[in-house]
Amino acid sequence: MNRFDRRSRLLAAALAALAGYVDAIGFLTLGGFFTSFMSGNSTRLAIGIANQTSAEPLAAGLIATFVIGVVAGSYVGVRAKARRAQMVLAFVALLLAAAAAFGIAGSTEGATIAMVLAMGAENAVFERDGEVVGLTYMTGTLVKLGQRLTTTLLGGPRFAWAPYLLLWLGLVSGAVTGALIFPLLGLGALWPAAAAALGFAVVASRI
Repeated sequence: MNRFDRRSRLLAAALAALAGYVDAIGFLTLGGFFTSFMSGNSTRLAIGIANQTSAEPLAAGLIATFVIGVVAGSYVGVRAKARRAQMVLAFVALLLAAAAAFGIAGSTEGATIAMVLAMGAENAVFERDGEVVGLTYMTGTLVKLGQRLTTTLLGGPRFAWAPYLLLWLGLVSGAVTGALIFPLLGLGALWPAAAAALGFAVVASRI
């Protein structure tokens, strides 16, 4: 994150908020499974296998769908070249709009698939030297936050940790918002997410 300029960092934090928003909606819809946090789904898969419960097919399906979303987002990004960020985000917006439409049609399964694909694809927005900035999961971000805090304590740059804290705060604030709106709108709460992704695509085109 420290290699990106201030506007890109702010966009990344906004996209983390979008991911938290969608993940909260997915979590509440699926009763404890995630649309972006695949570590959690991997644990649910493992527990399901160990206890022979019905959890493993859903967890495995979510993980596989997420990976497909990453592949699709990366493919769009590679094909878009210099317009990578805006085209990937336009793709994410399309998937989230499809998820909202499935929700209105009463297809929770279709909405879930589209949400997970969107969250996988979102991680392809930022890529540099073959490395991506994870926007939908925070474990690595928190590790980097701790490492940069250590660097600061040892006399290094004073605020090298700040971009990672900003990412985490973005995801948490987005999840809070999603959890508050879902009881009011149900899967219709994905329409604002789709609109936000499209807006971020416009912003990305100017960065």
